Amino acid sequence: MAIQRVKELAVSIEGKSLEEKKSLLAKCAATTLSSKLIGGEKEFFASMVVDAVLAIGNDDRLNLIGIKKVPGGTMRDSFLVNGVAFKKTFSYAGFEQQPKKFLNPKILLLNIELELKSEKENAEIRLSDPLQYQSIVDAEWNIIYDKLDKCVKSGAKIVLSRLAIGDLATQYFADRDIFCAGRVTEEDLQRVAAATGGMVQTSVNNVIDEVLGSCEVFEEKQVGNERFNIFSGCPSGQTATIVLRGGADQFIEEAERSLHDAIMIVRRALKNSTVVPGGGAIDMEISKYLRQHARTIAGKSQFFVNSFAKALEVIPRQLCDNAGFDATDVLNKLRQKHASGEGANYGVDINTGGITDSFANFVWEPAVVKINAINAATEASCLILSVDETVKNPKSESAQGEAAAGAMAGRGGGAMRGRGGRGMRRR
Repeated sequence: MAIQRVKELAVSIEGKSLEEKKSLLAKCAATTLSSKLIGGEKEFFASMVVDAVLAIGNDDRLNLIGIKKVPGGTMRDSFLVNGVAFKKTFSYAGFEQQPKKFLNPKILLLNIELELKSEKENAEIRLSDPLQYQSIVDAEWNIIYDKLDKCVKSGAKIVLSRLAIGDLATQYFADRDIFCAGRVTEEDLQRVAAATGGMVQTSVNNVIDEVLGSCEVFEEKQVGNERFNIFSGCPSGQTATIVLRGGADQFIEEAERSLHDAIMIVRRALKNSTVVPGGGAIDMEISKYLRQHARTIAGKSQFFVNSFAKALEVIPRQLCDNAGFDATDVLNKLRQKHASGEGANYGVDINTGGITDSFANFVWEPAVVKINAINAATEASCLILSVDETVKNPKSESAQGEAAAGAMAGRGGGAMRGRGGRGMRRR
């Protein structure tokens, strides 16, 4: 009955225009952020969170939204990249000569090392003529030059690799106006692949256009004390990056946790578009509904339904306690409002200590969360009540008893001896 009532009271936000949806979701995110450390800038961050969640579309993997933290500046210096941004990786000489901005470049993503490496995996070469040694050295150089040549021929203007790109390759690319970055983290490389439509290659042979990614603008920018590689205007647009700024590291960490909460709420609201009023409103409404029903039935069942209804009042009561208000006073107001028939959306107002229309104030909960919570709580209660006996291990119990008795005897004996000694001296 409780779940049925939640479904009846749920309101769908589906079918609204994108602008309407955006503003509703932004208000939802702002409500989440209002109790946090960054509550003073909640409107600024709320719209950022909504844009980030909408950017990843239907693919709701959380790791597609990257959050990069850069100390320095104010919170307002934070910005959203509709694509990927990551910190400049370790670079070799020749890096300065590479272009730092491209328009509509092709992007090659690799998972191989572009370094001059001598064979060391148990390789053994026996030479009969010292002149042959030169041919082996040449072969190593030919291998790396062949790899680099294939990268250039692919038409890519940006080469990213999860493994190292050495000084020879860096200079080689710089001479040909190509940007490269080695040792890019796995997470960032996967996000670049998702955003640009490229595929990570484990070989440079047969690099065709289909595996290359692209974006509208690539730029290396200074953000605080760090340099960031920023890919924006990506065709797939299935990823976004929030670059967070702030004074102290602890502050930025806290801001990240707050934004994570807001992102989860917006994702959930987008995925399950039916919501119910929060702040204890839905709980009070179900409670009222069940109490009314209890009066229509006879026998012991009436007690069960009444107790279930009373249990639901725990949530608004806890909200009042947490906010430091008189729970009895607020609950009485809520009961009266809900009983009048027009206060179904009224819940606890933790700002004033009174009651308020939760729905109008965008204090929402996804209906699916409420249904799951009621289901889980009921099942857990049934399980606990169905336990009629508990099995104890007598051995462990007796061992504990003996240990406790030994400890008591030790303490008692010591105390008696102490008292006796003092008594003797007084005589």
